[in-house]
Formats: sequence, structure tokens, C-alpha cells
Amino acid sequence: MSAFFSMEGPRRVVFGQGKAAELGDEVRLLGAKRVLVVLDPSVAEASVAEPALASLDAAKVKYTVFSQITREPEPDEADQAAALGREFKAKAVVGIGGGSALDLAKAAAVLITNPGNAVDYVGLDKVTKPGPPVVCLPTTAGTGSECTWTAVFTRRADKFKGGINGRYLYAHTAILDPLLTVTCPPYITAIVGMDALTHAMEAYTSRQAHPLSDLVALEAISLIGRWLAPAVAHGENLEARENMLLGSYLAGLALARSGVGAVHAMAYPLGAFFDIPHGEANAVLLPYVLAYNLMACPERFADMGMCLGEPPDDLSTREMAEYCVEEVFQLSAEVGIPATLDQLKVPLVQVPAMAEKAMTVAVPIANNPRKVDAAQLETIYRQAFDAA
Repeated sequence: MSAFFSMEGPRRVVFGQGKAAELGDEVRLLGAKRVLVVLDPSVAEASVAEPALASLDAAKVKYTVFSQITREPEPDEADQAAALGREFKAKAVVGIGGGSALDLAKAAAVLITNPGNAVDYVGLDKVTKPGPPVVCLPTTAGTGSECTWTAVFTRRADKFKGGINGRYLYAHTAILDPLLTVTCPPYITAIVGMDALTHAMEAYTSRQAHPLSDLVALEAISLIGRWLAPAVAHGENLEARENMLLGSYLAGLALARSGVGAVHAMAYPLGAFFDIPHGEANAVLLPYVLAYNLMACPERFADMGMCLGEPPDDLSTREMAEYCVEEVFQLSAEVGIPATLDQLKVPLVQVPAMAEKAMTVAVPIANNPRKVDAAQLETIYRQAFDAA
């Protein structure tokens, strides 16, 4: 556990069914009469955002919509959104959608007030001025982007994936409305839910973990472990959707407070090399990395095991830790996550290059509870293949 810690996050959080329809009131509280809306195109198609947009009209807030968003956005998409925001003279930015839309909204906001392009700010604390306030409305329960300080981009041409990271990337307001998540398809629900579980588990076992990150991480693990399968099985189960959205938010808080580990570092090359969605990459890798890390902090794994299910009585700490890993494998299988990297059509021959690239994701590698080098990452990758 870290002896030192600091905390930031969204200044305002609004949670509950139907709260998306209060977006106009929230924007009015910010004093913004002109707004850039970054809208996930699939969300626009499904009309999920209509109550939120109607509330802007009712509040007499003028807005323009940017929705040219790819699944794993390129940096120039943020540049385009920011250019539209500047031209429109937007005084706030609203993001509605999954993690890609929310990340893009946060990046566009800081690019409205900072010179240059998104690629100039990839790294840590390179943004020097705050942008207009950002309001995030997630439509999936998994990324936690509404409460983190990161906007992640993929540069497919040079097989690079990385983020703009810093305090000015935090949203001002998060509106968490479970009704926005009801139309999320079962498989997307599964992979983003496992992504949220990854955030919580890596935060709890991070070398930077501290008492306040621990509190939210363990509660997130409990909620996700209990409610992910029901949300996947029946998308209109509002109790499941509500608890998953809360679990995702808490996992995002844990991530923002203590960081993540080797799962995230290893997932980045899968996105950069093979265009595999971030949540899917995390979901497949999580149990394999957990198995590697167990020996570093079995007590913490035992804590997580208690949160995940109903373990047998009288297990030793080591047995409880092993139960934790087994439960993650089982939950992953239950919700339909591919069991191996073969199923994602990842070529085994690329393992050394992936391991080398993962080692460059420095902060998560440093946070990992068990030390890793490129050779050990190769071993973990290979364990995640059927034929390795």
C-alpha cells in the first residue's frame, strides 16, 4: 500500500434512472449557453440520447453534434471535434456514449483552449490549460471514463496506442443514468463489464493502492461479480443495469486513485496491432495476469475472492486467493468472453513484439504488484493461447 496518495475526480456526480433528462439543467448550472455534444454514432442511431438532447432544447442551450467517431478513436478525431467546438464557440462539452465518445469529449475540451493537435499531448501532464467544463453521460457500464483523467487514442498507421493524461482531463460532471445502458448489446455489456472488473482488481492490487482506493475497489468488485451475468442475460433488468453502472463508476474511481497494472499494459498492443477493443483485450487477459500476480499479494487476492462469490468455509489465505482467480475465469466464461487470444485471431508469432511494446506502457508496468520484464510478459501472453 502506498504511504502517500492524492485524489481528484469529477466535481459533481448525478446518479439515477431518468437523470439524463436533467442534462440541460446541469449545463445551465455551468453557465454555458453553447455546447459541443460528442455523440457515439450507435447511440444516436438507437435514439438513446434523445431525452438528454431534448433537455438542452428545453433549457434553451444551443448545441452542435460531433459523431464521426470510430470504435477506437484516432487522435485526429479529437482535433476535428475541437475545431467544431471552437468554430461553434462552445462553452461546455458533453460526451454521450461509451468510453471512446467520453474520451473524445474530454480531449476535445482541452484542445479547444490549448494549441496544437491531440498527438502533441499524448503522455502525462502535457496539457497546461483547462478546457471548458465537460459533462459525461456513459451509455455502457465499464470504461469509467467519466471519472478518470485519461483520453486514449489509437494510431493505427504506426501501431501505437496511448493516452492524453492529466488533471485537466477530468470531467466536471458525470450523469449516470442506468436507462442509457439498457440497449447495450449482451456481448458489449460483457466486455465492458469485465473491463470495469479489471479496473477494480488492478487498482486494489496496485503498488499505489491506499485506503480510499481500496474502499471503492472492493465495492466495485462485489457489485460487478454479482450483477454482470444478470445484465448480460437480460439487458432490461434495471436492477442489474443500475448496479453495474454504479460498479463501473466505483471501479473508475479506484483506477483514477491508484492506477492499473500489467493487464492494461498488455492490452494496449492488442488494440494497436490488431484493432481489438480495449475492453475485450482486458477481459481475455485479466485471469492470466491475475494468476501470475497472485503470489505477490495473496491476502489482497483473498479479499477480492470474498467479494466475488460465496467461497467454501475454512479456506486458507492461499486457497482463497486461488478461488479468486478461478472465479474470474468462471465469470468470464459465463458471460461469453473468449477464453484465449487464439479466439481473437492474434498470431502467436507476434508475442515478442507485443511484450516489447507492453513494456513501454511504463506506469501500469511499475504499478503491477509483481515485477515483470519482457520475458515474463511473453510467458503470460503464451499462456493465453490454446496451443502455446
